[in-house]
Amino acid sequence: MFSEWFTSGHYRTALGVAERFCTYAAKTTDPADAAIGDRLVGVALGALGDQAGARRRIERMLRSYVARRSHIIRFQYDQQLLARAYHSRILWLQGFADQAMRSVECNVVDPRASEHPVSLVVALLQSACPVALLVGNLALAERYIKTLMDLSARHALELWSVAGRCFAGVLLIKRGNTGTGLELLRTAFSRVPQNALSLLYTPFLAEIADALGRDGKTAEGLLAIDEALARSERTEERWCVAELLRVKGELLLREGVSQAATAAEEHFLRSLDWARRQGALSWELRTSTSLARLQHDQGRINEARNLLQPAYDRFSEGFETADVKTAKAYLDSWQ
Repeated sequence: MFSEWFTSGHYRTALGVAERFCTYAAKTTDPADAAIGDRLVGVALGALGDQAGARRRIERMLRSYVARRSHIIRFQYDQQLLARAYHSRILWLQGFADQAMRSVECNVVDPRASEHPVSLVVALLQSACPVALLVGNLALAERYIKTLMDLSARHALELWSVAGRCFAGVLLIKRGNTGTGLELLRTAFSRVPQNALSLLYTPFLAEIADALGRDGKTAEGLLAIDEALARSERTEERWCVAELLRVKGELLLREGVSQAATAAEEHFLRSLDWARRQGALSWELRTSTSLARLQHDQGRINEARNLLQPAYDRFSEGFETADVKTAKAYLDSWQ
């Protein structure tokens, strides 16, 4: 029941189901039930944007859960692999990219993953592929995407194979092949039902919007990002709203109409507010970089430096990731 609501994007309802499961679990004799309840609540909280709460629940699950083979029969998936998958997403959002990637790799090489390939596919889908792309490790992303597509084909998991092609399109875009990547991404994405691929559908829309802007199709890009924002509002999928607002700000700048810079700055400021309230340091750095670049281009040099430097200084790891290196390059050039 939780899976049905969560997969279809009804995150608030899924949270309610998870909390009722926890109430039930407190009355059972199997301690694993309470741990699995923590995972369910944590995953739902993460989608709704409460990363601190999500991390607490998932880490409590990882500390207490003792895996049993019977749980795969009962719950369909390896619970520990899934918990680590969502945990890695939270770590990245909070600014711990190195820890996130270690968690991802731990999942991929875990012996249990080979014993239950469908659980590995979910871990690749929800964690390994998106996190590798987010940190900018494109070689690793390529490896994970290939594994996802191979396993999906082998086990006739058509929807997840389509998701793999979406990731492959994003990878091409990030490697500079915008036109080819955009075509692959849009073609694959057109086959994804709107009530499928929870936590991926909206970000894929944002990737399409951003790529359309880079490809000179800004008006189409704005339509796509507005669709993503409307979906986020409708489903309460708040974990990525800061990034959606940042992408819209970038598209408004590309559009170049009257007052474009003012409108873009308004979206960047809203993005920063969301990121800071959620403790999503990685989104905060991205948006700080976008806004600081705009301020610098307008001659507001001190404002740009004073915005970006504190965000950068809060990172304690991930200094080889794409976003952190980009921020550092701007700061160095503005000395």
